[in-house]
This record gives sequence, C-alpha cells and structure tokens, in this order.
Amino acid sequence: MINNRVPTFLGEGPDIPPPLTRRDRTQQPRIRHYGGADFLTVINAVMEAGLKRVFFTGGEPLTSPVARDVLTGLRPSGANGSYTLITNGTRVRTHQAWLSEAPLDTVKVSLHYFSDESFKAIAGTRMGIDCVLDGIEAAREIFNNVELNCLLQKENAHEIRDILTFALDRRMPVQFIELVGTDFNLDRAASAVPAEDVIRHLRTLTSDERIEVTGVGQGRRIFRVDGVEIEVIHRDLGRHHVGQCGTCPVRPRCVEGLWALRADHAGGLQPCLLRDDLRLDIKQFLDDPARLADAVAGHIAGFTEGIL
Repeated sequence: MINNRVPTFLGEGPDIPPPLTRRDRTQQPRIRHYGGADFLTVINAVMEAGLKRVFFTGGEPLTSPVARDVLTGLRPSGANGSYTLITNGTRVRTHQAWLSEAPLDTVKVSLHYFSDESFKAIAGTRMGIDCVLDGIEAAREIFNNVELNCLLQKENAHEIRDILTFALDRRMPVQFIELVGTDFNLDRAASAVPAEDVIRHLRTLTSDERIEVTGVGQGRRIFRVDGVEIEVIHRDLGRHHVGQCGTCPVRPRCVEGLWALRADHAGGLQPCLLRDDLRLDIKQFLDDPARLADAVAGHIAGFTEGIL
C-alpha cells in the first residue's frame, strides 16, 4: 500500500529545465521513454495501490506532446483523490477545448508577475502579462477550482498586494512561496526576498491564521481571508524529513524535505530531487501494474525507513 499522503508529480522531467539547457547546451534533459499510455499506466497503478493526489507539472506541462492523451485519458480520481495541473497559463486558452474534457480537480496557475515589465524580468519572455491573465480566465471558464501560486522575488515585490487583491476579488486561493536555492536557479538567488512583508499584510486582513509543518515538506502559514485560503510557504517553519534524510550527505542543501514522488518522462521515479542515486527505474514494470505498484511502495518504504 502506498502512503496516500505522498502525492506524485508527473511531467516533462524537472532534471534540466529548458532555460538552463538554452544557456548551456551541454546540459540536456533525460531521453524520453514514456508515451501517454505509459504515464496512464503508472498513474492508474499507484492510485489503485492507495496514492490519492497527482500533480502534473514540468516545465510547462501543456507543451508536452503527450499532455492531451494523458489528461483526457485519466480515470475518475475518486471521492478522496485529486488531479491538479500546474501551468504558467500561457497555453490554457489555446488548449481550452480539449482541457474541458480532462477530469482535473484543480488548475493552479503560476502568477509570479503582474505587469509586462516584471514578466520580462522574471521569465525572460516577450509575451505580455495579458496572456497569463487570459489563461487564468480561460481556466475559470471550464474548471471550478482555479488557484494561483507566486514566488516572492525582488522583481515582483511591488506587485504582491496587487496579485493578492486579484486573487481575492476572484475568490481564488493563492500560495506565496519563498524562493529557495537549487542548482537550477543559482542565477536568481539574489532575487529571493523573505515572506515577512506578505505575512504582516495578511495579518491586517484577518486573524484566521494557522501553521502546518509535519507531512507537507516545507512549513506553511495558512490564512483565511473572507473564506479564501492564502498560503505562505515559509522556510523558517522547518521541513518534514524521514529516515533516509538522517544520513543524507546533501541534507544541508535540502530545500523541501519529503514532499512528493517524481515520475519523469524517462521512466524514473524518485522521492528526492537532490538524490538521483535514489531514482527508481520503473520502465521494466510497465507491463505488470501490480508489480509496478509493489516496486513503488517498496521504494517509498525504503526511503521512509532510511534503508535505500
């Protein structure tokens, strides 16, 4: 049985983001082995074994050639399950017709900017912010649950309250996230700003505040403003670690603790992005979903107990 508190992320593979590949052609993502049917096999197997929450991420998942096949081919998630698409919003309108057929429970749009200037400064794009805002509206036209997330950065610090107001006016939950350092965003480390300002502002809007730490990776503060939930991912609240983390040589660089399994397009699954050596190759199990689920469950148990 797979621990249903651990969600699975499935996407284009977070090992080498496209911007890094463009800057350094020697760094390339893993070779694709999965088609749409393979992703569906993995999803169905682990959900039947007890996992409940599946997130589709990337990069931008809607650029994937298998996105339509996977998202429209999902089985119903069940009473306690959920499917969440995490997108930058720029392609939602383009794909709105077939997305309306996907049994997604939530669409979460990354809104790290609120002007053409900050969009260009953060994303390095020539597109205008209206493309993202229209994508949010396109998602709201076809899905009941549309949420936002926003990385706190120097380039958008002057827009955070506008983003919050935008969310509250549309009664959309929003998650503000402190930018944490990884190997892939070293060039943006100087842009990180703490969450204290947004926390102070939220406390002027509501006294409904609680903290969650255990089991959610990085700790978070949760505010409720007029019934709308606002999360702040706050590093000072600590992280959730398990047995394998106790002797992990890269724990000082860990930014999230145990949060999710990652299934990538190259046929691997891993519980920690910093530890490729703990990646499980599950391609060999695709023709036997029962063995696949057992292998994944065993890997989770080994990681949790610290015996991988």
